[in-house]
Amino acid sequence: MPTPRVSFEFFPPQTLDASFRLWETVQTLAPLKPNFVSVTYGAGGTTRKLTHEAVTTIGKQFDLNVAAHLTCVEATRAETLEIAQSYAEAGVTEIVALRGDAPKGAERFTPHPEGFANSVELIEALAATGSFTLRVGAYPEPHPDAADTLADVRWLKRKIDAGATSAITQFFFEAETFLRFRDLCAKEGITAPIIPGILPIENWNGAKRFAQRCGANVPAFLDDAFATAKRDGREDLLATAICTEMCDKLIQEGVEDLHFYTLNRPHLTREVCHALGVAPDVVLENVA
Repeated sequence: MPTPRVSFEFFPPQTLDASFRLWETVQTLAPLKPNFVSVTYGAGGTTRKLTHEAVTTIGKQFDLNVAAHLTCVEATRAETLEIAQSYAEAGVTEIVALRGDAPKGAERFTPHPEGFANSVELIEALAATGSFTLRVGAYPEPHPDAADTLADVRWLKRKIDAGATSAITQFFFEAETFLRFRDLCAKEGITAPIIPGILPIENWNGAKRFAQRCGANVPAFLDDAFATAKRDGREDLLATAICTEMCDKLIQEGVEDLHFYTLNRPHLTREVCHALGVAPDVVLENVA
């Protein structure tokens, strides 16, 4: 089986304990030589400053290629482009450009009166700077604001045409979900790489709540499997096996890149990567 290229998503810490957890996560996964790592934006842009600090620190301290998330939420065009310029000045060359979720308490995303109306406008403006490689989000199951998956695919095509060079999908629980989406993208003329987003399941109830918010289908068999595993104290073992099997299916179908949503908990991600053959470089000393 070919060894995939991997990348990891982190989120910026908002407490001292969370800071320690982030740095432990980066230290644990950096030896796997990821193709890139990304750092998220809080809902409503609430972690804008923290994201910038985490991106620049990870890049400098761990010599990793860091992609900064950037959204349109609650900011003017000028403010958003100023943030992008600060990344460029810090040597950050990759951005994950997203519309962003509605701020806390709001039911739907509403553009700032002087801001970007959507992700396509944001991508066009960032592409015009010539400073960044742009990645975007993709949805193998319908986005809560989309009519259906075909509408999502056609919107993704607009984002690629606007200047994005690759896409990272929302997580999913079955390999076939991604493969059907990839086929539909190809049918609609999308040739840019589409990287599947992988969520190792640290907490099944938390993963289900996360899935409900973003529209990911939850297979009934997983409920039964995790109920049994919890009773037997084997939840981590089950989570590793399920995630590894799904990734293996994707690789067998020609997938070359996997993007892991770590939730700043590195150990299951590391175990899955090891099972897939992604391991730290081993340096052999010449002992005379």
